[in-house]
Amino acid sequence: MKPPVFATLGCRLNAYETEAMKDLAAAAGLDGAVVVNTCAVTSEAVRKAKQEIRRLARANPGVAVIVTGCAAQTEPETFAAMPEVSRVIGNHEKMQAETWAGLVAPDLIGTTERVQVNDIMSVKETAGHLIDGFGRVRAYVQVQNGCDHRCTFCIIPFGRGNSRSVPAGVVVEQIRRLVGKGFLEVVLTGVDLTSWGADLPGSPRLGDLVMRILRLVPDLARLRISSIDSIEADENLMQAIATEPRLMPHLHLSLQSGDDLILKRMKRRHLRDDAIRFCDEARRLRPDMVFGADIIAGFPTETDEAFENSLRLVQDCGLTFLHVFPYSPRKGTPAARMPAVKGPLVRERAARLRAAGEAALARHLAGQVGQVHPVLTETPRMGRTSQFAEVKFATDQPEGRIVTAQIAGVVEGRLLAG
Repeated sequence: MKPPVFATLGCRLNAYETEAMKDLAAAAGLDGAVVVNTCAVTSEAVRKAKQEIRRLARANPGVAVIVTGCAAQTEPETFAAMPEVSRVIGNHEKMQAETWAGLVAPDLIGTTERVQVNDIMSVKETAGHLIDGFGRVRAYVQVQNGCDHRCTFCIIPFGRGNSRSVPAGVVVEQIRRLVGKGFLEVVLTGVDLTSWGADLPGSPRLGDLVMRILRLVPDLARLRISSIDSIEADENLMQAIATEPRLMPHLHLSLQSGDDLILKRMKRRHLRDDAIRFCDEARRLRPDMVFGADIIAGFPTETDEAFENSLRLVQDCGLTFLHVFPYSPRKGTPAARMPAVKGPLVRERAARLRAAGEAALARHLAGQVGQVHPVLTETPRMGRTSQFAEVKFATDQPEGRIVTAQIAGVVEGRLLAG
């Protein structure tokens, strides 16, 4: 039997779900298919998905091509119309064992039931697809899916559905299993992570989950949380930042803009001063805290002044790792109907934001020279500090261990261990 070929586009959560799908496909005995897990965050992401499908179909002639993920959920007819595609599967269906069992048939390529995409908004529970971790030393645990908010630029709620949480007990048991298998670091992931718990009995908050994990899994060396909405940070999360050294001092923030009017037009729930205040408070509680952030360049109606407010946010919040997204209209979103910023200006602003991010990262890395850091080794010559900065080693290190390293310099955007 030939194992299926999997391709993942988009976010870390998609990568997590691809690993779960590999297990489901193997258990079902799926033979020799191509599975493309798509992203729908921008129109460009959908274009790249089509491009990848065509490429993989050419590279694997005569093999069934199965398309799933957010783009498949939001635009099933687009992919069903592609001659290369044998089956289109929705985001909920892709996590069901029975879906994969139904794909194991000799007539998969010519089947008439080509689309299995149901109403994602009707899904009330997060599938219990527990995997044994992916990556060699760092495991990702999905604790939440979907989003109840409707930012005007975002199509993702229509690909992922409403917010659903994995119960804390299930999360703790999975992390215990991962630690037992030798993982030293666990990353909590979700679509809207700070909404975790709102649909569970008692409405616990993300900080409650973090504190519970650290209390009940004492052998877990490092806990990291992925992108959060800072306006939803709860009291226990701030307490964990202040008191729990095993919670890593690195937060990635969904900021999107530094201008109040643009934030309102995005239908975000925070203002510029909220973001600055959160960063100041988190850094006060944990002086070694570093921040990453998502920022959109050229959102519709963004003036020069509004853009400058975003640019200054890099310094005002003390951001270190910047993810810059040039705005592109996404069909079906309110922002796509707003007055657009011209493409060349969008690209110019994105380039200026990236340059500011690169300068901020360079300043952070330069400040680490001479310091001693515990580094989790991902390969014999590379690891990451607790702040997620990449460290390059001159000599081989034991893989998958936390080693102490003194930083001797910076080379090509990486710390160099002495």
